[in-house]
Amino acid sequence: MNATTGGPAGPVPLDYVRLFRATPAPFMVLTPDLSIVEINDAALRVTGRTREDVLGRDVFATFPANPSDPDASGARNLRASLIRARDTGRTDTMPLQRYDLPDETGRFTVRWWSPVTVPLVDEHGRTVLLLHRTEDVTEFMTQRGRGDTERTFGEDHRRRMWEIETDLYTRARELRAGLDAEALATRQLSTLVDLARQLAGCETVTGLTEVIIDRGLAALGADGGAVAVRDDSDQLHLTLTESLGGMTRKRYSHLPLHGPLPTCVAALRGETVLLPDRAAALAWADEMGDVLVDTGLRAWAALPLRLGDRLLGSLTVGWRDDHPFSPREVELLGAFAAQCAQTLDRIRVHDAQRQTSVTLQRSMLTEPLQTAELAVAVRYHPAAQHEQVGGDWYDAFPAADGATTLVIGDVTGHDRRALARMAQMRSKLRGIAYIMGAPPAETLAGLERAMAGLRVDTLASAVLAQVWAPGPSGDPHRARLLWCNAGHPPPLLVGPDGSVRLLATDPHPLLGVRSPRPRRDHELFLDRGSMLVLYTDGLIERRHHPLDEGLDRLQKAAGGLAHLPVEEFCDALLAELVEVPSDDIALLALRVTD
Repeated sequence: MNATTGGPAGPVPLDYVRLFRATPAPFMVLTPDLSIVEINDAALRVTGRTREDVLGRDVFATFPANPSDPDASGARNLRASLIRARDTGRTDTMPLQRYDLPDETGRFTVRWWSPVTVPLVDEHGRTVLLLHRTEDVTEFMTQRGRGDTERTFGEDHRRRMWEIETDLYTRARELRAGLDAEALATRQLSTLVDLARQLAGCETVTGLTEVIIDRGLAALGADGGAVAVRDDSDQLHLTLTESLGGMTRKRYSHLPLHGPLPTCVAALRGETVLLPDRAAALAWADEMGDVLVDTGLRAWAALPLRLGDRLLGSLTVGWRDDHPFSPREVELLGAFAAQCAQTLDRIRVHDAQRQTSVTLQRSMLTEPLQTAELAVAVRYHPAAQHEQVGGDWYDAFPAADGATTLVIGDVTGHDRRALARMAQMRSKLRGIAYIMGAPPAETLAGLERAMAGLRVDTLASAVLAQVWAPGPSGDPHRARLLWCNAGHPPPLLVGPDGSVRLLATDPHPLLGVRSPRPRRDHELFLDRGSMLVLYTDGLIERRHHPLDEGLDRLQKAAGGLAHLPVEEFCDALLAELVEVPSDDIALLALRVTD
């Protein structure tokens, strides 16, 4: 290849092939499959080969490993270096490497090298050639091992040692820079992997903001920021990090989509806004002056949260000091924003699905039967963290003989299939209980036969109870309770005086287990003013705490609230026992009126 360059005497032709071959440092040019396509004279001299020996041949077939070297790691390490340079498109500088070569007799001699490989890429970033330079430092390594070379050898040798040491110093700096960059890239990649794992557990935009900014972007030294979500009325709803303070979070919790702030521009236009210092921020918009004062942050980056062609909002990050943005950092910020967008979309979809499921479930849980002698209250609280509701249900309906039938149940699972199975089981139990007119144990056995015959393959726990109010046909002062427990938490009886008692019985298997052992009924009489409390396990279970602790808390709370009317009792019991429900909760309370 020839070219020309200007000079005092006019254009001078440049023959790059001759320049390459005359370069005093040893160079080889390799293809991506590691075949030698060019080699300069210096490389031929240090390797003792001719051009005809090497051109077109695989580099490791041309320079095989020393079979007598017990370690023989030179070829392995060099191959790894060449492949790294080829696959990453980045220069790869190796530490000093032993790689023995044969002499003219074919015997291998110990040789040491200082290799560096530079990839040559095309316009698409693909590696098309590898430029490999390797300096022979065998003499340097040999004499270093023998001691003081300054007294033993002459000026030529000292000059050579000085050249080699200078070259090694330069390469050491290159290697250190490469290792530092690799370590930074590794830390950033580790941050991204850890971030993805944490985002998978996010169920709210607040949790998303904490993970993205308080944890993820902390790796970049960020001091605060916000996630902005678009709505259908051209508004942005912002969730800001606590580091920005309460007043700031309140003032900027809502912004117009068409506003001038970087957050708005990124969400509306899909543009990335980078403001590396105070001057850039003030030049962006007059309103940024108030933002700088309110937040105490000087540098800003706002990135769109995009999913396909949809703009969901924006991610805004701030720093207290000036913050120039390197291309690598902008790329990393973009990766954060992409993960944020995917998580945000998942949260919004799950919220919509969950709301639909909650609405559907509430529509199935009808108002309970009320009589003059028996007051019934019911409550249903979906879990705060589940993406969909589960299979908890309650029911209260009249029996053919005038009794009030009560049901509390929990189908296994937390998805729409559990919801569908709950609906099937609830409706079947209603019909079977009314038609059979049988005691609870027999009714549950009939339900299991129907489930088996109709191939409804599910498991559920339940308590089925029948209550006859005080009256002329029975005890005029007490209500009669008959119940059967199928693997469910025990009912709670609260006396008129506030005494509490768990109606624990011998355990019966879950519905659907098809145990050969028959189920049994249990009977009890309830004084006027007594209250029967049925509930699902979400009311008493707490992660990392034994179930007995939950039952103790329930008894203590119920005893202290016994004086309240049944509706107020349910609200107060939930408020005392449950802050943020981690599981669905169904609650049914029946009071025998005074």
